[in-house]
Amino acid sequence: MNRDKWDKVLLRILMTVWLSMFLLPAITRVNAASQATPPGPDRYTAITVEYTAYTWWMAAWHDNQVVCELVVDHEGSPTLAEIFDQCGEDVHDIFFEQQPCTNQQYYKKQPACEGYYLYVVDSQPAEREIAVKLSPPVVWVDVTGCTGLSTTYTNICEESPHLLLTGYEPLPNEEIISIEGILDGEPFSCDPECNLELPITGQDTISVEFWAFSSYGDSSELFEAQVRVAEVSNDNPDEKAWYVDVLSDQWIGQPVASCAESWESFPPVGGPPDWLITPKRSEDLNSNIPYGYLAGNLIRQGIVDAGYCPDGGLLPEGTANSCGMDAAQNAVEEWQNGFDERILEVATDTGAPAQLLKNLFARESQFWPGIYTNPEETGLGQLTDGGADITLLWNPSFFEQFCPLILSAETCQDGYLHMDEENKEFLRIALVQNANAYCPECPYGLDLTQADFSINVFAHTLLASCEQAGRVVRNVTGQAPGNLTGYEDMWKFSLVNYTAGPGCLYDAVELAWDKEKVLNWDTVSENLMGVCYNAVGYVEDIGKE
Repeated sequence: MNRDKWDKVLLRILMTVWLSMFLLPAITRVNAASQATPPGPDRYTAITVEYTAYTWWMAAWHDNQVVCELVVDHEGSPTLAEIFDQCGEDVHDIFFEQQPCTNQQYYKKQPACEGYYLYVVDSQPAEREIAVKLSPPVVWVDVTGCTGLSTTYTNICEESPHLLLTGYEPLPNEEIISIEGILDGEPFSCDPECNLELPITGQDTISVEFWAFSSYGDSSELFEAQVRVAEVSNDNPDEKAWYVDVLSDQWIGQPVASCAESWESFPPVGGPPDWLITPKRSEDLNSNIPYGYLAGNLIRQGIVDAGYCPDGGLLPEGTANSCGMDAAQNAVEEWQNGFDERILEVATDTGAPAQLLKNLFARESQFWPGIYTNPEETGLGQLTDGGADITLLWNPSFFEQFCPLILSAETCQDGYLHMDEENKEFLRIALVQNANAYCPECPYGLDLTQADFSINVFAHTLLASCEQAGRVVRNVTGQAPGNLTGYEDMWKFSLVNYTAGPGCLYDAVELAWDKEKVLNWDTVSENLMGVCYNAVGYVEDIGKE
């Protein structure tokens, strides 16, 4: 073989070795990544910002000699932390402990000043680079082959259900290169999206972990989901369908049942019971229950003429007698359904079940949104000071909307928990008044516009109660509520929290757990003692089908 051929062979060998030094580690990294926990987001960039640099000198009082130069990026004197950082601990300690220099000392009429003093000597425009965290990649979750039913908050699939995982890369010129994860213990990997067939689980659930890798060189966070797939009962074996429920922060499909994600608790297969649903139409909330207290108010306000009835159609306590009830029948039905459209609108916006809201108003006020039996309880849902406290503390998103309407943004910025007691009380009073539609100078003695607004307040109060009830269960047991009790029972616990307060709920949950290590409505309700026991009838009345 001549020299030229040897040179060409040797060149090929060297090129192969050289390429392998770069290619083989890359292959190893990909393989390793697919087997390990994802590294997570790691993306920052530097941006240049302009500012004014202020130069200060620290000088000694006794000889005016400069002992330290400080450069700060804000108006006003350097902070103690800046003095410590730029002048050292000794200067900082002397400056911190020294007594202020008086005019008499300054003009030598008293002993000379001790320690140090500061004065500004220069200010110049300046620039610096700061690190900015960039948006990470994410993965969104949906199901395919399903149509959502808004009345049940679940998905009905007429085709074999699949879990759809879709990656999203927010940075321009970058892309999702793969999605990986573990479904019910089995690893998977796909590109650019995953369409995973789901096994039938019945009443049980399976867990899914998933993440995305980006061309940027990092990954998304590790996300989780709980999935349940149950077959729909059907007499025709050729017409199969499945209920599919998913709990995940990354879920973008049919809205999940209220508080299910917070409790990590699935509603019953096929959706919640009727008293916990939100129908598609306000007409589906209509009721025709004969309410004596409501009828009495309609008679007293002249909306119903019961003058031909004994005692004007009223009993001594103010409710309607039998004749008054007959006279008010049509008006009672119309009035109790007059809030349905607004209830549905609020339920759709907030996620609080519409039927639960309606049942709650029926029990609390019979839809008369003024003062019922206690002047400290107001509105359609009879909000109290304690109820307002629950709402503001356990529903941060509502607090963030409501607080700046009453107090300054600065006062509100640290949250309800960190406010002083005076501001907390002021906020609670304001919230209770916002729920109160009593208005002596208004027609019928009510501000019905205020009553409509208050429905939003009560929806958020219910959601706050569901959050607090979940926390009670976690604090007592150390476990997620969904591991111990059903979705419907958790809502019953929330109603105890709403009407009797968290103290009653906590004591009953703790007793039930200590005695039996079982949490459901039966075990908790039998441990509601003393005045707390009144919550049992309250919950069972609201929760009846």
